[in-house]
Amino acid sequence: MATYFRDVADHHQRASEQILSFDELVTGMLGASIAQLGVQQNADMRRISAWAALIAVPTLIVGVYGMNFEYMPELKSPYGYPAVWIVMVIACTAVYRALRRNRWL
Repeated sequence: MATYFRDVADHHQRASEQILSFDELVTGMLGASIAQLGVQQNADMRRISAWAALIAVPTLIVGVYGMNFEYMPELKSPYGYPAVWIVMVIACTAVYRALRRNRWL
């Protein structure tokens, strides 16, 4: 009987070590998967923030012109409206290129 129990104990020991090895392997794979998910979420947040920055530029300019000031010299100028559009396009283009250069978009 003792020989049989030593053999069973040996099989038990080997199975236990294999289970621990598989447990460590699964834990490592789960950690790598979570890290990869975190990197992807970080990239998504950068992209969302970049688009928010692009939208903020014309919103700021339009917000200033929507305040109904009386003494803004460009309001009386015939070129004031197109000039504001040109400034908005140039500013958005500059922000877009900066974000593209930094690989946020």
